[in-house]
Amino acid sequence: MSDRILSAWLVRQAYTLLLRLGTPAYLWRVWLRGRDEPDYRADWPRRLGLYDAAYRAQVASGASSSGPVLWLHAVSLGEARAATPLVQALRAARPDMRLLLTHTTATGREAGRALLRPGDLQTWLPYDTPGAVRRFLALHRPAVGVLMETEVWPNVQHEAARAGLPMVLANARLSEKSLRQGRRFAALLQPAAQALRLCLAQTQDDAARLRAMGAPAVQVSGNLKFDLAPDPALLERGKAWRAVDRRPVVLAASTREGEEGGLLDAWRQAMSASLVDSATVRPRLFIVPRHPQRFDEVAQAVTAAGFTLSRRSAWPASGPHAEAQAADVWLGDSMGEMPAYYAAADVALLGGSFAPLGGQNLIEAAACGCPVVMGPSTFNFAQAAELSEAAGAAWRVQDWPAGVAQAVALTEPKARGEASARALAFAAAHRGAARQMAEAIWQVARG
Repeated sequence: MSDRILSAWLVRQAYTLLLRLGTPAYLWRVWLRGRDEPDYRADWPRRLGLYDAAYRAQVASGASSSGPVLWLHAVSLGEARAATPLVQALRAARPDMRLLLTHTTATGREAGRALLRPGDLQTWLPYDTPGAVRRFLALHRPAVGVLMETEVWPNVQHEAARAGLPMVLANARLSEKSLRQGRRFAALLQPAAQALRLCLAQTQDDAARLRAMGAPAVQVSGNLKFDLAPDPALLERGKAWRAVDRRPVVLAASTREGEEGGLLDAWRQAMSASLVDSATVRPRLFIVPRHPQRFDEVAQAVTAAGFTLSRRSAWPASGPHAEAQAADVWLGDSMGEMPAYYAAADVALLGGSFAPLGGQNLIEAAACGCPVVMGPSTFNFAQAAELSEAAGAAWRVQDWPAGVAQAVALTEPKARGEASARALAFAAAHRGAARQMAEAIWQVARG
C-alpha cells in the first residue's frame, strides 16, 4: 500500500470514528429541528440505514420489475426542484425505471414527493458511516447513483465503489472557496471525488475546479435550473395578487439570517426619501425567507421596524384581503409558491447575496420574467449571475441601500417591461441540460 493510499485510509477511518462518536448529537439535532419541521422526525431510523418491515416490503414489491433502479440524492429544496427536469428526461429515456429518491432535509423531502410515481421509493440519505451506507445499498441495489450539485460524501463514495455502483455528480458546481476547502482536506475528499464515474458540470470554470479536485471524468452539460418551467397556475396566482392595487411590488427573495435587518433599514430610508412620488404609488415590500423555521422571526423583525405586516398564510383563497392591501410589507410564509411570488413582483432583490453567503438561484426568477437586483456575493451561481447581468436581466449593487434604490427605479413600468422581456429571453437561451445529462447518466449505467 502506497503512502498516499495509507494516508487516505487513515484519514477516512478517523473521519468515520468522529461520525460514530457524534451520532447521538446528530440524532438529537435532527429531533430538535423536528419541533419546527415535523418531517425531520419521520422515519428517522432510516438515517442510520435501519429499515422497518413495511418499508422493506415496499422495496421488495418492485424487485421483480425489469427496469433499473436509479438512485438520485437531492439534499434540500433547491436540489429537489432542480432535479425535476432531469427526472423527466431520465423517465423519457427509460420509462421502466424505478426512482429511489433520497434527501437530507425536510424541505427536500416535501418537494421530492412531487417527483414520485407508483412503485418509486423515497427515504433519507443514510448517515455517512460505512455500516449505514452498506445497509442502504444492500437493500435498494440501484443500477446507478446520481448526486446533485455539490453532494460528495467520503463513505458513500467508498462503499459505492466497493459495491461496483457507478456514481455521477449531476448539475455539478464547485466554487473557488469550496475548492480551497477541499484541498485543505484533500486526503479525505480527493478520494471521494476520484471515485465518481462522471461529473456533469454546470460551467467550464466548475469543470476545471472539479478536475483540480481529482474528478477523473468531467463534461460541461449546463445548468438544470434553466430547464425548470414555472407552474402556469402559480404564475397566474401571483399576477392576481399583484393586481389588487396600483402599488409596485419589490420582492426580497430567499432572504437569509442576518439580511432582513439591513433590508428593512434601507427600505425605511428609501420610503422616507424622494424615491417615491406619493403614497398612492409607494412600493410594497414582499419578503420571502429562505427557511420556513424563520417565518415568525422575520415577521417580528418587520413589526419591530415599525411596518404594518400581512402574512401570506392569513390570506383567503381569493388572495390578499383589504387588510393585506393596506399593509406596508407582505411576508411569503408558505412553501412551494416561489413562482407566484416572482409573478407578483416587479423586481426581486436576491437573498443570500447581500451577506457573504454566495447568493441564491436567480434562474427561477428569470424564467418567471422577474428581473433581479443582486448584492456582491454570488459565488454559488457565479456564471449565471454574470450571464444574466450581461443579458440585462440583472443588476449588481454593493449593499442594501443601493439595492433598494435600484429596485425601486426598476418598478417604473417601461423599465420593468423591458427588463422582464430580457429575463425571459435569458432563461430561454440556456435550456437543454436535462436531456444531455440524462443521456450521459444512462450511458454510465450501461457501463
